[in-house]
Amino acid sequence: MRELKRLTLLCGHYGSGKTNIAVNIAAELKKQGGNVAIADLDIVNPYFRAKDSVEEFKKLGIRLICSEYANTNLDIPALPQEMYAVTDDRTLKVVLDIGGDDRGALVLGRLAPAITAENDYEMLMVVNCFRPLTRDAESTIEVMREIETAGKIKFTGLVNNSNLGAETTEADVLSSVSYAENVSELSGLPIFMTTVEKSLFERLSPKIENLFPLDLQRYIFTPQGDNQ
Repeated sequence: MRELKRLTLLCGHYGSGKTNIAVNIAAELKKQGGNVAIADLDIVNPYFRAKDSVEEFKKLGIRLICSEYANTNLDIPALPQEMYAVTDDRTLKVVLDIGGDDRGALVLGRLAPAITAENDYEMLMVVNCFRPLTRDAESTIEVMREIETAGKIKFTGLVNNSNLGAETTEADVLSSVSYAENVSELSGLPIFMTTVEKSLFERLSPKIENLFPLDLQRYIFTPQGDNQ
């Protein structure tokens, strides 16, 4: 994985796959050592799926910052006070999962001044050409600009996470490269990485630059980096 700054912010439309990417990046960072946290900034939808992996995070020593109401049937749009550790504790490397559209990104505005002042972050737009509202570069750029306006932070790069879930083939991933390149050209942002389910990684790694293999969240991360 490419070297990351202290804060990695992942944004994207609903269904783009940002939560699964956040989980995988946090696990990879922990393998490299140091204090790592994964944070949920989604107060629009409190059902933060990263909490499904809470026991795995404990085993790895990854700190999980999220609403106490996550994965409950209570829809209470409130951020925990602990969230300010993201900007206040600079010993932490933090992966932030931002809400799924411009409404979800609004809460980012609370932390934006401190984040931009420190200037040690990547703001990555997760794109998926197989989702209805981001099928082409133009519509993807429109979503991107809405998130930037709401979150008050400009994107610094793209994550091409184009997939069809369990049905994704090698050809599907390869076909998405031109789409990601079009988004990159229109936005002026580099493609930070392309993600792919781990079983496809070996076949695609010689063909796509900066490819990052993903364990699906149903797998259990172990401290040795193996899955069970």
